[in-house]
Amino acid sequence: MTGGVSADLYRTVTDGVADVPHWAAFLGEAATEAGLVVLGLLLLWTGRRGLRRTDPRLVAGVLLTGAATVAAYGLSESLKLVVDQERPCRAVPGADALAACPPPGDWSFPSNHATLAVALATGLVWLWPRAAAAVVTAGAATAALRVVIGVHYPHDVLAGAALGAAVTAAAMLVALPAVTSLVAARFPLRGRPPRQRPGSARRAGTGSS
Repeated sequence: MTGGVSADLYRTVTDGVADVPHWAAFLGEAATEAGLVVLGLLLLWTGRRGLRRTDPRLVAGVLLTGAATVAAYGLSESLKLVVDQERPCRAVPGADALAACPPPGDWSFPSNHATLAVALATGLVWLWPRAAAAVVTAGAATAALRVVIGVHYPHDVLAGAALGAAVTAAAMLVALPAVTSLVAARFPLRGRPPRQRPGSARRAGTGSS
């Protein structure tokens, strides 16, 4: 694939960053990996928060998000084998990618990084809505940087993002209530008892007399 809107946009992006310093190119490539690590750590922190708060819904949501992310990755890999789309850094004439181009046979469509990042981000937004802006920004940046460093077309990233979001959202919609009930029934959570406000025990004792 060397023509069309996606290829033209790829050329525009890669041409625009072709003259960045070597250290900036290195940081861009490292950031695509760091974004996945940050989102994964946020998911683990959310699970720990659910355990501490004895919140079976949070724990169930973290388990489902992890399972959905793995499933989305498997689907992404399967699609790569079916589509067999060459990487743009190899297929587009004159392409000047910041990152080293993956070897032949490491297909481009869809982007695994985008799939994983958006699958994790979707689950985190579902469970932690107040952090939605930060989480969505991290997921989108991780995905978009795959185009910036030159290893994916824009449509690879969009397809991966759509796949990751769809699988995680479907898992949450279909299975979250059932998994929450299972976690609550089969794995009683022991956490810190709820904190009482000063004087609440005294008022409770007064009320019972």
